[in-house]
Amino acid sequence: MICGQDLRTLLGRRIQFYRKQRQLSQAALAEKADISITFISQIERGIKYPTSETLSGISNVLGVEVCELFQEAETPTENRSLLERFKKDITQNVLETLEAVYKAYER
Repeated sequence: MICGQDLRTLLGRRIQFYRKQRQLSQAALAEKADISITFISQIERGIKYPTSETLSGISNVLGVEVCELFQEAETPTENRSLLERFKKDITQNVLETLEAVYKAYER
């Protein structure tokens, strides 16, 4: 069973992960979530625990469900994001290849 400190540490790591993934500074996240930079820093370090309202605001800014902030493994959102990038890259490569083949047959 996970204890309170472990839960705060996990939450802090996950918030920091999503914040960095979205290329947000602590200042930007704090401003968008309407909380102080100091408080974001304390949450990410596992020192403080946010209220449900603050947690909801942070998750909205990060674009994830609150429950995803408490998951240790890769989440569906992370997998979906990677899949979308992969699909975009593959689609672009296929289109470029088809265009090259089409141009070769035009000659």
